[in-house]
Amino acid sequence: MTIPLRHYWLLLHTYLAPQRRAVLLMALLLLAGIALQLAAPQVVRAFIDAVQRGAATNVLMRMALLFLGVTFAQQGLKVLAHYWSERVAWDATNALRVDLAAHLLRLDLSFYTAHTPGELIERVDGDVRELAAFFSSFAVQLVSSALLLAGVVVAVWLVDLRLGVAFALFTLLALAVLSRVWQKGTPHWQADRERSARFYGYLGEVLTAIEDIRTSAAVPYVMQRFFAQLQAWLPVRLWAGFWGQSVMTAAILLFAVGDALAYGLGGSLYWTGAISLGTVYLIVAYTVMLAAPIEEIRYQLQNLQQADASIARIRTLLDTHSALVDGAATLPPGPLAVTFTNVSFHYELIPQSSVSSLQSSVSQSPVSQSPTLDAISFHLAPGRTLGILGRTGSGKTTLTRLLFRFYDPQVGSVQLNGVDLRQIKLDALRRRIGLVTQEVQLFEASLRDNLTFFDATVADATLLQVLGELGLTGWLARLPQGLDTPIAAATLSGGEAQLIALARLFLKDPGLVILDEASSRLDPATEALLDQALQRLLAGRTAMIIAHRLATVAQVDEILILEEGQVREQGAQSALAADPCSYYAKLRQTGLQMVIV
Repeated sequence: MTIPLRHYWLLLHTYLAPQRRAVLLMALLLLAGIALQLAAPQVVRAFIDAVQRGAATNVLMRMALLFLGVTFAQQGLKVLAHYWSERVAWDATNALRVDLAAHLLRLDLSFYTAHTPGELIERVDGDVRELAAFFSSFAVQLVSSALLLAGVVVAVWLVDLRLGVAFALFTLLALAVLSRVWQKGTPHWQADRERSARFYGYLGEVLTAIEDIRTSAAVPYVMQRFFAQLQAWLPVRLWAGFWGQSVMTAAILLFAVGDALAYGLGGSLYWTGAISLGTVYLIVAYTVMLAAPIEEIRYQLQNLQQADASIARIRTLLDTHSALVDGAATLPPGPLAVTFTNVSFHYELIPQSSVSSLQSSVSQSPVSQSPTLDAISFHLAPGRTLGILGRTGSGKTTLTRLLFRFYDPQVGSVQLNGVDLRQIKLDALRRRIGLVTQEVQLFEASLRDNLTFFDATVADATLLQVLGELGLTGWLARLPQGLDTPIAAATLSGGEAQLIALARLFLKDPGLVILDEASSRLDPATEALLDQALQRLLAGRTAMIIAHRLATVAQVDEILILEEGQVREQGAQSALAADPCSYYAKLRQTGLQMVIV
């Protein structure tokens, strides 16, 4: 076994305990099926011996009907057991997917710089899919198969001691051989799962960047890497398949040995008069029956080869903890004060060689970059608005990431209402901050679901009130089905998507609103509508507006200009505009619409 036994037990207990009744029913169905399976050859044995004794026809007919009844009942129980095993597997794997997805959402952003979306999808879906058989029937089938093997050996033992010893030795030999072959194959299945994650991670990257790939004429290069991924995967898959097939080959050879043993011993004992012809049939039937549990054990061990790899990777993922330690404090309602005190921050990048493997990425030391923010300090009072200007790469967006606590600064502190963000509960923190960016995430769902993030408890009256307060009643009236109108990214303009984002924030009622280039790509008419909505949204709230255009921050209370991660200038907007020596005033005097040049 390549991973500790407690990991198997913990996984089974966690996801099967809520279904204990279904699991118990499945076990009872399997055990009843085993009892009938052992009984069927006994009926045939009695039938053969009765024929040799010249029993009456009605007696033979009753035996035949009994055999048919046992066979039909056994098959019926088998179907029911399969149904319940599939149901158990579906519920267990879905519960595990939910836990994995929730765990991923709790990890800090540095984790996502080391893993592609496609790789993580393969973790949540592909690895869990491999565990379906493990959840549905592994433990029950393994135990029931072991019981069937024991039942066959005991039944034969009662017939003849010598046959019982031979069957017991053969069974132990078969299990030992299959177990050895299984252990050899497990590392190859784990390598196969790793290659699968790499391939789907690459595929996810390609599909996300399809427009850039086409416009850059990079399709040949992408396809070359695509085939390179498949070529690297092929030998790994072949070895995994080879060892999986080796288990089957070993089982077939063992079955052949078992048949030879049954015919040899049964025939010799019959000719010496030690057993009857019906007993010979019983020995042969039980030998053939041995193939079923051994084959089932072989199948379960083959599944376990793949489950081993998946369990190990899932445990590694679940053991990966966020670099952020959650706090306990909460934030009061109303506008929030923002304070940055001597904040310095640099992103930590994982070496590219480790991106392909979750295990290696966790163990690798990060590579430090030059500071993105260097000794940043400023204070924004509650209810005030701050315009943040700077060239691309000056650190504007990084400020927002620190406020949401996607990262913690290496030096200094970020505070809301005088409380360090490290002391505030993450859920409470992010509920009190709202963000609107250029790109708004929309779902293939109705306008209602896009506004509420699928929260059915939000009443339509509340949504209509919010849209009315933001001045969007006219826009809503133009939608063909109102709140039930299907919404998708391809069917809305950039301005309409921004309006949805503002309505989301109004429903959230944050104390701090951050606008990151929210209106940079809008036409004048839509921008005017957006500005009206913004005025209503920002009333009574603290706001930080990140912009390139000076016109965007013309009405803010304060200005902060960043340059290469440092504060170039800060102060009241009116004071900086009136000071001819200020950098902000010079920008206004030159008539430049953009800070970045």
